[in-house]
Amino acid sequence: MSTAGKVIKCKAAVLWEPKKPFSIVEIEVAPPKAHEVRVKILATGICGSDDHIVSGSLKVNFPIIPGHEAVGVVESIGEGVTCVKPGDKVIPLCLPQCGKCIPCKNPEGNLCKKNDFVEIKGLMYDGTSRFSYKGKLVHSFISSSTFTEYTVLHEDSVTKIDPAAPPEKVCPIGCAFSTGYGAAIKSAKVKPGSSCAVFGLGGVGLSVVMGCKAAGASRIIGIDINKDKFPLAKELGATECVNPLDFKKPINEVVLDMTDGEGVDYSFEVIGRTDTMIAALASCNLNYGTSVVVGVAPSASEITFSPSLLFTGRTWKGSVFGGLKSKDDVPKLVSEFMAKKFVLDPLISHVLPFDQINEGFELLHKGKSIRCVLVF
Repeated sequence: MSTAGKVIKCKAAVLWEPKKPFSIVEIEVAPPKAHEVRVKILATGICGSDDHIVSGSLKVNFPIIPGHEAVGVVESIGEGVTCVKPGDKVIPLCLPQCGKCIPCKNPEGNLCKKNDFVEIKGLMYDGTSRFSYKGKLVHSFISSSTFTEYTVLHEDSVTKIDPAAPPEKVCPIGCAFSTGYGAAIKSAKVKPGSSCAVFGLGGVGLSVVMGCKAAGASRIIGIDINKDKFPLAKELGATECVNPLDFKKPINEVVLDMTDGEGVDYSFEVIGRTDTMIAALASCNLNYGTSVVVGVAPSASEITFSPSLLFTGRTWKGSVFGGLKSKDDVPKLVSEFMAKKFVLDPLISHVLPFDQINEGFELLHKGKSIRCVLVF
């Protein structure tokens, strides 16, 4: 029997407050309104940004259904939707692409004005939610909310992909891979023969490494306090790896020593800490080096640094979703994966049933997972 136009009852992982485990409960998912799409989620990854909600470091409205890195199938569409149809395999987009605002129209822009990044409200465009639990409103997370069997997205926040793409393998393209790979290729525009330093070797950091390698960098220094990540980093393109805990001097001085005092051409902070952001900036060449902030810092973070770090010519920039235009570029990356232009399997360390979401977060907290994927 068709569910189109009807409320769907399904399982979802809800956070009622920070620093508490997820509760898997039965929620109600309303039908999509005009220009909205309801999607059945097949697989979803656990991202560090989701964990920021758990820890309380990211300011959101509770209760909330996190998750933003997934693959699903369109269940039904609202009036006026033309980009997808029921049965299409899709990736939800945590960063929308409306195609009409100034950033969307600018070839170098991607922070669509419809984003829910800058001030996370957790609501649809009309200020309401499609999720409820026992009559109580439940918020969404950055235009997606994928820790649920069904979610509702605006058509700006969904894109059709190759129907043959395996959900549990390509879901990292919904965030981690695109964010890291794009940061190197699009945001930094890494040049062949250049040197790079990547601070943080989680799923996004490893994707930066892959992007640097694909761009032709000749030297890629991976930096992390967890040495267990080094073999995989080298497998994916890092030429050497260092642990800051092995040195008495600041890590930026270590990088300068490794590069004969010159610093690297490009550095990437993929942790979300203000101290490592400054260290990454100080690690690149003082004249023409470019440092890219990729990691998401806690909402209350502030940063203080000496202007001399920039005065001599360094470029310091941020990168949201790798600088990619989500609706346009995500399907292309899926097609490139299907054409074996890059691999994603090494990024996925664990695949668990959705009911084990709390165990997945424990693996993340203990540093035992690169990317844990939950399947429904």
